[in-house]
Amino acid sequence: MSDKRAIQTDDAPRAIGPYSQAVVSEGWLFVSGQIPLVPTTSALVEGGIAEQTQQVLRNLQAVLSAAGVGPESVVKTTIFLADMADFKTVNELYAQCFSGPTPPARATVQVAALPLGARVEIDAVARVPTR
Repeated sequence: MSDKRAIQTDDAPRAIGPYSQAVVSEGWLFVSGQIPLVPTTSALVEGGIAEQTQQVLRNLQAVLSAAGVGPESVVKTTIFLADMADFKTVNELYAQCFSGPTPPARATVQVAALPLGARVEIDAVARVPTR
């Protein structure tokens, strides 16, 4: 039998496709890519890359919180950028969120496009306490 359960919170945007905001399985939390949607409106946050990154990190933290963990539990992230020129700004804001002594492993890639015209998307894998 599979030890797999979906995580869902109204404090992060609803999934815009056939997927879960996150899934917990055997002590691991897999958070779907978060884009800069405002949870209450499902619209992209207004502003540039700084505002979009801040919204993505808020959404990510909301999903982590719904699973009972925080950024310190994240072991791996992937950052997807529409333009690698945004790397410095994203990196500075990311560092504020993941400021612990052991930041997560990470990959950052430039992509041709992101959903709904977003400029940044971040997914994560975290450890969660087992029941």
